[in-house]
Amino acid sequence: MKRLITSFLLIALLVYSSTPLAFAEEKTTSVELADKAKSAILIERDTGSILYEKNSNEKLPPASMTKIMTMLLIMEAIDKGNLTWEEKIRTSEYAASMGGSQIFLEAGEEMTTEEMLKGIAIASGNDASVAMAERIAGSEEAFVEMMNNKVKELGLKNTFFKNPTGLPAEGHYSTAHDMAMMAKELLKYEGITKYTGKYEDYLRNDSEKKFWLVNTNRLVKFYPGVDGVKTGFTNEAKYCLTATAEKDNMRLISVVFGAPTPKDRNAQITKMLDYGFSQYKTHPMFERNQVVFTAKVSKGSKKEIELVTSEPISVLTKKGENIDDVVKEVVINEKINAPVKKGDNLGTLILKKNDKVLSESPLIAKEDIDSASWWKLFKRTVGTFTKTE
Repeated sequence: MKRLITSFLLIALLVYSSTPLAFAEEKTTSVELADKAKSAILIERDTGSILYEKNSNEKLPPASMTKIMTMLLIMEAIDKGNLTWEEKIRTSEYAASMGGSQIFLEAGEEMTTEEMLKGIAIASGNDASVAMAERIAGSEEAFVEMMNNKVKELGLKNTFFKNPTGLPAEGHYSTAHDMAMMAKELLKYEGITKYTGKYEDYLRNDSEKKFWLVNTNRLVKFYPGVDGVKTGFTNEAKYCLTATAEKDNMRLISVVFGAPTPKDRNAQITKMLDYGFSQYKTHPMFERNQVVFTAKVSKGSKKEIELVTSEPISVLTKKGENIDDVVKEVVINEKINAPVKKGDNLGTLILKKNDKVLSESPLIAKEDIDSASWWKLFKRTVGTFTKTE
């Protein structure tokens, strides 16, 4: 009977008492916000709601906005413990040979992960991007495979990468929609804006080759709240930008492909951000890594595991919209058996209003749980049979 009840609880829904919040339907505006761009999109980060779009699924060269995925894989490696901020990254002859924007790494030169990330996020360094790709995956080719696997994992249908830099290559493309989703994923790592949001910095401070970094995204300095993410330019792609800004607990992501000039690119990004902040309001509900539920673990060194959010979770409303109840539910994917690894997807947090699903977000394991030894399992079994009321 105990096993039956446990199994039932593992697959049951846990319905929390509702909280007075409201939800804005995903809608696009009839107002033209990006008339001088080939494609564009504006989304709210936490919910992914699309607030404006123009040709957002058109496949186009993303130029250096490609580095959003490069930075995402760097942040994932750090988060998983496979890479540290202080580790010295050695520059290969191949990485040092990269053209285009660079931080002028020399073959054999070493910089820390943090310094390399500065070079990518602020100065769009192609050489730093390849050096990090080789450190994480062993080769640029293997890293590109990781990039495209991550694209599939995110469910993106119209993106394919040929390199980690965005340098022109046949068959290297993305879309405004997909780039916004990659930025959404990158911004789960709140520390990234420490770099993407910095207007200027220096590398090689203690040497004669002190190098000044100036952010290619000028909106970081001139638009309040902008703290990322990445610009792009090639003759083929024209002027591109994936920008993010935060104001009053709401973070927006705005993407422009193919603007004719930097001024046009920045003006259209600004117009979209102004529109989003003036028309919508975000209601934060859960922070990233917040404990939401405790689930049973079968045959584990521990009997229970805490499930945490994998990203910030909010509800979006139109300003002035009536506030209705939102119901929060947790569903466990299946019976959880040890071993469990930190970050394993074990369930889903669902937000509903009037039985309509507003959002679904993965719940992940807070920690590792190893399989229990046979002796521990034996003692548990004996304890179950000898327990008295």
